[in-house]
Amino acid sequence: MSVLADLMDALRTRRVEVVDLTAPLHSGTPILQLPPPFANASPFAVEEISRYDDRGPAWYWNDIRTSEHTGTHFDAPVHWVTGRDGEDIAQVAPARLLAPAVVLDFAEQSAADPDFLLEIDHVRAWEAEHGPLPDGGWLLYRTGWDARSEDGAAFLGVDPSPSRTDSGPHTPGISVECARWLAEESPVLGVGVETVGTDAGAAHSFDPPFPCHSFLLGAGKYGLTQLQNLARLPVTGAVVIAGPLPIVGGSGSPARVLALVENP
Repeated sequence: MSVLADLMDALRTRRVEVVDLTAPLHSGTPILQLPPPFANASPFAVEEISRYDDRGPAWYWNDIRTSEHTGTHFDAPVHWVTGRDGEDIAQVAPARLLAPAVVLDFAEQSAADPDFLLEIDHVRAWEAEHGPLPDGGWLLYRTGWDARSEDGAAFLGVDPSPSRTDSGPHTPGISVECARWLAEESPVLGVGVETVGTDAGAAHSFDPPFPCHSFLLGAGKYGLTQLQNLARLPVTGAVVIAGPLPIVGGSGSPARVLALVENP
């Protein structure tokens, strides 16, 4: 049996399971909120063109309005100033859209501290237990944040209470040193997260600001954001399929992200 035929048989018999890592995309999908004077993306919207009526008697279709970075999405290097001479989303090689993945689970720590940061020592301790990070693969960083995805304020880490003096975003992320290490020394092709972006909520105050964007995209690597169901993946052994739209000149794209998981 050929390799592909064996894969299709494994999918049919559920020896390999397909896990959807994509958040549903709708008008309530949380989007990043930047403070003035910075411009913000528009919420996702659907506008009906026709629905089996006099505008089109036998068909239903819609126009959609969204940003490249709404919902589960793929960050291309050109998204950040450090990667301005790098790939746009249409230039990402198809072979790089299918890659092995590992899951680093820090949901417990993130629940206790919404400002929790992944450090180099955390990654090295994980490697000591599970082996090296995958060459040309994804580091998927689980924080449990996908459970908040239908509550915009909780997901964005913003406490709207008037009694709260510190109302800035509080979401887990990656430290400056770890972001630099992942970009410059690790073999991964990118980082995937459950939060609204690859950086921590407080990353605007880091030096440099937004280090995951700055270092990883500047190194020609990628980001996947607003992932779900990472808890259903094994620590090692999954394969991720990321499907962004090939927008010519685009800085990123909403994506359908799937994982292939081998059942015992």
